[in-house]
Amino acid sequence: MKKILIIVSVLIILVGVIMLVPAEQTNADFLRIHIRADSNSQSDQSVKYIVKSAVVDYLTPCLATATTKDKAMDIVRSHLKDIENVCNKTLADNGFNYGSKVKLAVEEFPDRTYNGVTLSAGVYDALIVELGSGSGNNWWCVVYPPLCFVGGESNGTNQIVYKSKLMEIIRNWQANHK
Repeated sequence: MKKILIIVSVLIILVGVIMLVPAEQTNADFLRIHIRADSNSQSDQSVKYIVKSAVVDYLTPCLATATTKDKAMDIVRSHLKDIENVCNKTLADNGFNYGSKVKLAVEEFPDRTYNGVTLSAGVYDALIVELGSGSGNNWWCVVYPPLCFVGGESNGTNQIVYKSKLMEIIRNWQANHK
């Protein structure tokens, strides 16, 4: 009887979580990030990823309180100069003599899948980071909802590895009740 009650409770929680997730999101529900390298040289492409890590490290705690896209945009907007300073310091610390330009803009993005979550091609609000001329290959992801910032870990392949606290609790319970 106890197992049945636990299974029913878990199912109710799962249904509740599923019902909280919007059935369909539109481009207007996302804030993307786009970092453009100065060129396609190996050094410019390498520093692009170093800058990306610095921006993610800087923004992650800032965005931890963002519960809506509008809130995330307000937070990013209020930190644009600081984000640019983080980029410029990272470039200088790595021996690059060009700077960055940071802005919020509306931009066209192609289809992109982030570990099972597909965003369709279209126009999105985005945090744009141009390093130097910004004419090199780029990196993009999603700031809100936080596919690249909060709740995931980079595995070094531009894919996101997700962790579910609920699944961890269920697995721990199962391991302790076998």
